[in-house]
Amino acid sequence: MPHDLLPPFVLKNGETFAMLDRRGEICPETHPDSGIFHRGARHVSRLELLLWDQSPIVLSSAESEEMGLHMSHLSNDIDGPGAPPPGSVHLKRSTVLTPTSCLQALDFTSYLNGAVLLPLTLRFDADFRDIFEIRGHQRSRRGRTVRQHTQDVLEVAYGGLDGEDRRTLLRVGGVAAEVGETHINLILQLEPRCTRRVHLLLDFHPADDRVAVEEAFDAALAATNERLRDSQRQAASIATDNQAFNCWVARSMSDVHLLSSQLEHGLYPYAGVPWFSCPFGRDGLITARQMLLVEPRLARGVLGYLADHQASHIDPTVDAEPGKILHEARLGEMAALGEVPFARYYGSVDATPLFLILAGDYLLRSDDKSFIDHLRPALELALAWIRAAEARSQDGFLRYQCAAQGGLRNQGWKDSDDAIHHADGRLAEGSIALCEVQAYAYGARRAMAGIEHRFGRTAQAEQLREEAHQLRRRFHSAFWCDAIGTYALALDGEGTPCAVRTSNAGHCLWTGIASRDAAASVARQLLAPTSFNGWGVRTLDEREVRYNPMSYHNGSVWPHDNALIAMGLARYGHMPEAMRILTGLFDTARALPQYRLPELFCGFPRRDDEDPTLYPVACSPQAWASGSVFGLLEAITGMGIGRDAETDRVEVLFRKPVLPKGINLLEVNGLRLGEEEIDLQLHRSEHDTGVMVRRRTPGVDVMITK
Repeated sequence: MPHDLLPPFVLKNGETFAMLDRRGEICPETHPDSGIFHRGARHVSRLELLLWDQSPIVLSSAESEEMGLHMSHLSNDIDGPGAPPPGSVHLKRSTVLTPTSCLQALDFTSYLNGAVLLPLTLRFDADFRDIFEIRGHQRSRRGRTVRQHTQDVLEVAYGGLDGEDRRTLLRVGGVAAEVGETHINLILQLEPRCTRRVHLLLDFHPADDRVAVEEAFDAALAATNERLRDSQRQAASIATDNQAFNCWVARSMSDVHLLSSQLEHGLYPYAGVPWFSCPFGRDGLITARQMLLVEPRLARGVLGYLADHQASHIDPTVDAEPGKILHEARLGEMAALGEVPFARYYGSVDATPLFLILAGDYLLRSDDKSFIDHLRPALELALAWIRAAEARSQDGFLRYQCAAQGGLRNQGWKDSDDAIHHADGRLAEGSIALCEVQAYAYGARRAMAGIEHRFGRTAQAEQLREEAHQLRRRFHSAFWCDAIGTYALALDGEGTPCAVRTSNAGHCLWTGIASRDAAASVARQLLAPTSFNGWGVRTLDEREVRYNPMSYHNGSVWPHDNALIAMGLARYGHMPEAMRILTGLFDTARALPQYRLPELFCGFPRRDDEDPTLYPVACSPQAWASGSVFGLLEAITGMGIGRDAETDRVEVLFRKPVLPKGINLLEVNGLRLGEEEIDLQLHRSEHDTGVMVRRRTPGVDVMITK
C-alpha cells in the first residue's frame, strides 16, 4: 500500500490527540484531516521536517511498546548542493503527548567519515479549525489569527468567536535557530558516528515559567510508561498459544487505554479518533460492558461520569429530558457557540437503558455496593424516564423523535439519516421504536431487578421482573415478521413495522428478550450468506433495497455490532454461529495494519485474494471496535460472574465454553472479583474445552455447564 494511503498513526492523552504520517509529521497535502487536536480544535495543521531542503525517506515507522509513543526511522534521500550521499545520515524521531502538548526527540547520527553540517528546516502551521469544520461543516465567520516569533519561539494565536484564546507555541531546545512566521531553520554539526539530539515542544498552554524542552520530553515519556504499567497492573491479562491472536488482544487493550481519559469519576473511553474524541454515552457504555470481565474500572468511570451529567430538565434544543443519559459532550468553538448542538447533547434513545444494564452487570462483576448505592438517584431517574417515555407512546414502546435543530434524525446506534427505512426503501417517519431499544429496555428492567434484589428490596425486584415479562410478550407480537424470519428493524410513527433484515435483531438476543424459536431463526438469518460476508455480519442484508456495502449503516460491517450479536448468540447456545463471527473478525484483524479493527469496514463479500475493504473515513482506533475482542471472548467461553444466593460467594460461570481452531490454550490471569481473585486456564481438545483453576482466593467458586 502506498505510504500516503496508509492509515495515520494515532496518539492521545486527555483532551489532546495527534494523527501523524509515517514520518511522524503532519502534511495536509497527503492527509488533509491529520493534525494535532486539543479540546476540539486543530492546534497543529502542518509539521514537516526537511534535511538539505528534502523530505527524508522512511525506513520504518511504528508505535513502540510504550503506550502513546510513536517512533520513525528516517534517512537523507537525494544528493543536492552540499548534501552527503543518500543513506549517510540516520534520524530516529520519537513523538509523545502530554494532556497539553506534543514533544518530539530528533536523534541524528552521521555515518560519514568526517564532520558534516546538516541544514534542518521545520515547517509549521496552526489553523485552529474546529473538528466539525474538518468534517465538512461550513462557517460564515471565524475568529482572528495572529502570528509572532522571537529568536527561539514561533507562536500562533487564535481569538475564537466564543471568547476563548487558543495558542500553539513551537520551541526548539538547546540549539541556535532562525525563526520565521511559518518555519524554523537550524544548522547542526554532526561528528562521525556520533548522535546529536534535538528536542521540539509544541505547547498548547504556554506557561510563563519555561521548563527545559529536554526535561519535558523525558517527563512525558515517563508518564506514558506509567500509564501502560498501570493498565497492566489493574486489568486481567489474556494470553493464548496463538501469537497473532495475542497481538490482536494486546493491540485492542492498548487502544482502549489509549482512548481512555482520566476524568473526575475515573477512566472514560472516548469514542474514537478523529471524529469522536470525547465522551459519548452509548459508546462508553458498550465499550465498558465489553471490557467488564477484564477491566471493570472503565464501567465505574463511565457510570460515574454519566450519572453526573444526566439531564435534569426539559430542553428541546439539546433533546434533553429529566433522567436521560448523555449522548455526547464537546469542547470546541462551534459547540460552545451553539453552531452545533453537541456541547452537551442528549439525542440518544438507547444510552439510558444501557446505563442501567451496565450498572447491573457492574454490580455482579465487582460487588461494589457502596458505589451502586451512591448511583441510586441516577438509576431511579433513568428508569423513570424509560417508563414515562413508554407511557407517552400509544403502543407502550420506547420511541424517539428529534426535537433539537441540527440534532440527530435517528437516535439509535444507527444514527445516519437513511438508516431506518421500510422494505421498499422509504425512510421511516414519525416517532421511531427500534427493535434493539426495546431489548435494552427489557434488559434494563432485569438489571434493575438484580440491583433491587441485591439490596434486599424484593417487592421492587418482582415488579421490575413482571414489567420485563410483559414487555417481552408485547415485543414479540409487535416486532416479529414471519415473512423475513426475524424481528422488524423498527416500528414507524404509525406503528407499521420496518420489515427489513438487519443486524439490529441480533441485539435482541444479547439481552434475552427473544424467544428460543425466534432466536434460532434470527441466528439463521444473521449467518446466511446474504448477511454474513465472511468477515462479519453486515448491518443490512444484501437482499434489502437500500443495501450498499459502502454505506455507513446499510451494508457495512461494524465490529462492536458483531460482538454484541455473538454475545447474544452464545446466550441462546448458538456457539458455532458465535465462533464464526469471532473467526471472521480475527481474520479481519490479521489482515489490517497493527491488528487494529476500525470503527467499520465495507460489506463486500470476502474473497480469497482480497483483504477487507476499508471504509474511507472510519475512526481508527475506535473504542467499541477495540473492545469487541473481549466481548467475543466472553461469548465463546460462556464466561460470566454470579453470586450464590445462599452463601453470597462469588461464582465464575462457564456455559458451554469453546475455543476456535488454532487456539488450544487460553489463560486469564489476575481476574479480580471484588476482594477475590482467580487465575484460569481453558484448554481445547478434539471434542471438548476444559477449564482449569490455576489459583484462586478462598471466596470464589467456579461452575461449568456443558
